[in-house]
Amino acid sequence: MSEIAARVGIVNVTGYAGAELARILARHPNVTLVEVTGRSAAGQPLAESFAHLAPLGMTIGENIEQAEICFSALPHHASADLAPKLLTEGRKVIDISADYRLHEQETYDRWYGAHPSPDYLGEAVYGLPELHREAIKPARLIANPGCYPTTSILALAPIVSCIEADVIVDAKSGISGAGRSFTLSTNHYCEINESCQAYGMDGHRHQPEIAQELDELRARDGMGPVELTFIPHLVPMTRGIMATCYARLVDPISREDLMARYRAFYRDEPFVKVVDSPPATKHVWGSNYCFICPTLNPQTGRLVVTAAIDNLVKGAAGQAVQNMNVMLGLPETMGLEALPVYP
Repeated sequence: MSEIAARVGIVNVTGYAGAELARILARHPNVTLVEVTGRSAAGQPLAESFAHLAPLGMTIGENIEQAEICFSALPHHASADLAPKLLTEGRKVIDISADYRLHEQETYDRWYGAHPSPDYLGEAVYGLPELHREAIKPARLIANPGCYPTTSILALAPIVSCIEADVIVDAKSGISGAGRSFTLSTNHYCEINESCQAYGMDGHRHQPEIAQELDELRARDGMGPVELTFIPHLVPMTRGIMATCYARLVDPISREDLMARYRAFYRDEPFVKVVDSPPATKHVWGSNYCFICPTLNPQTGRLVVTAAIDNLVKGAAGQAVQNMNVMLGLPETMGLEALPVYP
């Protein structure tokens, strides 16, 4: 039996991301899931909230007491209220909410309201291992990226310093991305089935998160910030994110050189696969993979990059476990080796 590296806990297991974390962590060979909490379900068997987790035999608690690493699946603000307490107690925190993703308090306050614990913004590490692996290793507070930003940033990172500032990201999400709480327009079957709708037309909270990471990459090469247009859509499927990104190259490049650039950039990344044909969300369902297809529009020469992830895995719980593995010095793929589910 493998040596246990850490005791882990999930704060607010009763949402989709929390439940997915429990599913992944339960089969992780080097950590022990010792406790889960839920604000409204404390004292209830976990199986009452999620029948598929009945084999774990766990009861939902009120507070974290034993865990060395805590995954916070609370909503924004609530997570930032709790995180300082957990950190003060000597625990490490991987926050799945948006509370520590944005570096600037002013930007956070504009999109989410006043930050409950802004002193920690400078300490938090943006948890996209493909870009920030070395900073993640010693960190005690990880800001797990959003699902739309994960897809969009990975799609553009290899080429972002070679494109003009004007960037468009058109992205689609499955219904689970809207959360488990009922809202008529986002997860009522009769409203969503056989329909597709854009939202966030006046601005979406993930826009500054995407721009922040792309701008940092461009700044390394002396490039100015992107002028990002980000439009999300809700589509009638349970899981998945598909991002289609458009930009113009500063200098022409062949399709062959474009593919070579992407493959070199992600050569050693276990979860990013550069593919020749546009991916489908079904290709990554249930996995921690991101499939990316860069291409050039033959009529206009415009760069078009498509990327797909499972929003609950690479876009949330799986990436959180990937970050934990990096923090613990474990193989990055541990507990995440499952191939996508198909069909």
